[in-house]
Amino acid sequence: MKQAILILSLVGLCWSCGTPEVFQPETFQGISLTGDSLLIPNRTEEQLKPLMDKLAEAQADFNAEPSEMNTIWLGRRYAYLMDYKKSIDVFSEGLNQFPNSYKLLRHRGHRYVSLRQFDKAVADFEKAHALMPIGETDTEPDGAPNKMNIPLSNTQFNILYHYGLALYLQGQFDEAELIYRECMEYSDNPDLKVATMDWLYMTLQRQGKTESAEALLSTLDQEAEIIENDSYFKRLMVYNRKLPVEALFETDNDDAALSLATQGYGVANWHLYNDRMDEAIGVFQQLLESPSWSAFGYIAAEADYARLQSELQ
Repeated sequence: MKQAILILSLVGLCWSCGTPEVFQPETFQGISLTGDSLLIPNRTEEQLKPLMDKLAEAQADFNAEPSEMNTIWLGRRYAYLMDYKKSIDVFSEGLNQFPNSYKLLRHRGHRYVSLRQFDKAVADFEKAHALMPIGETDTEPDGAPNKMNIPLSNTQFNILYHYGLALYLQGQFDEAELIYRECMEYSDNPDLKVATMDWLYMTLQRQGKTESAEALLSTLDQEAEIIENDSYFKRLMVYNRKLPVEALFETDNDDAALSLATQGYGVANWHLYNDRMDEAIGVFQQLLESPSWSAFGYIAAEADYARLQSELQ
């Protein structure tokens, strides 16, 4: 389905030793749930340069002080280059130094999800959940600021949100429901609320809890001001019959491929919830032809498609 792509090499730093070298991201990252290679996509030098500059800054900070936060930022900068294997290595080394860091566990678990290593992700999130402070929130700085340049998420939310996602992707919908309900307690702004509500709604639908899913939709604030989670909001509006399903094929987001992967998964679900299995499978297949293999909508489509194919055999 995907072909090998050449990756540009720019000057970077070796994170483990702090000495200059050519940073050559490992093109091959893993195998998808449908047996395809997960490859870092091609980028132009213009696209790569700001990411590489940020990586160099993170490396310099780490060299000066290999603290928990500087380790996190170094791993995140590799992740923004889609070198998730390198990112996981950085977080793992950090956890050797800070074994009870729920923040490092949160970020490593996220990247295990990216590489379809769901068991490892669940283990990291389970431990992070046990270690994180309860009833308070740690604002998480953005690596890619939104249009308002306002950090919206917090670490507790991100642990629970991604924990629920990892369980959902494994088909453990009853456990995912419990985690998403707890996540709602840390969803303290409209963007976080619609993101959590969207995945909780889908989790309920997958368990056949249609009445609970509809009751959840009734709490949606249709006039909410959404800054960055517009795709999740649109999915909920379609489920709530306030937008036509065709609206999910439209986007004005700067990252159109990512938005369409997210919204396209909503289209597939809409077909599933309306007992149109063939149509849902067709949308899953279309999604799996897109380049956005690290998007949650893509990964969920891949997991559902692989599960359906297994059931149909």
